[in-house]
Amino acid sequence: MARKYELKRRAVRQDATRQRIIAAAVDLHCSVGPTRTSILAIAERAGVERPTVYRHFPTLNALYLACADRFWTDNPLPDAEAWTGITDPEARLRHGLDELYAFFERLSPALWNILRDVEDTPDLKQFCAGHADSWTRMREVLAEPFAVPPEPRDKVDVAIAHAVDYFAWRASRRNGVPNAAIVDLMAGMVRGGCLVRGG
Repeated sequence: MARKYELKRRAVRQDATRQRIIAAAVDLHCSVGPTRTSILAIAERAGVERPTVYRHFPTLNALYLACADRFWTDNPLPDAEAWTGITDPEARLRHGLDELYAFFERLSPALWNILRDVEDTPDLKQFCAGHADSWTRMREVLAEPFAVPPEPRDKVDVAIAHAVDYFAWRASRRNGVPNAAIVDLMAGMVRGGCLVRGG
């Protein structure tokens, strides 16, 4: 009985150590980016030795997956399904972009540090791979109410993809454009994509 109790206590301690390592890694990924985060820095922030980090996470991929799970659990994307109740195309687009840009604003510069490294480092794609379907669904929900012929449909889809792109949003914010004005710009771009050009 005493042995079973001790094993349980040990498992609890190990899990607590693992969670501290994940929290330390996520903090560093958010503040400096994954590629600039060393195992030594993670160990120091978590209050453990480097071998302890490797014991819990033998590979960087294992660490990245644990960090991605923690980050996206703590910071879920806006719920695109909640937008489907808005039938007016532009009203839905504006509402969705308002929520998305508030999400971007709240998590910047963490998103910049992470997504910048994801763009440059193929091994980091798994930071967002688990949410690729969510981004696709977000674009679909925003595009659905725009009843346009096939020819401009591609333009609408591209415009919406641009409107939900973090880097496009960040470029506007860096130039001092407030979120409400970015929504106006993106809505205008999508409206322009709906136009059928005469031959």
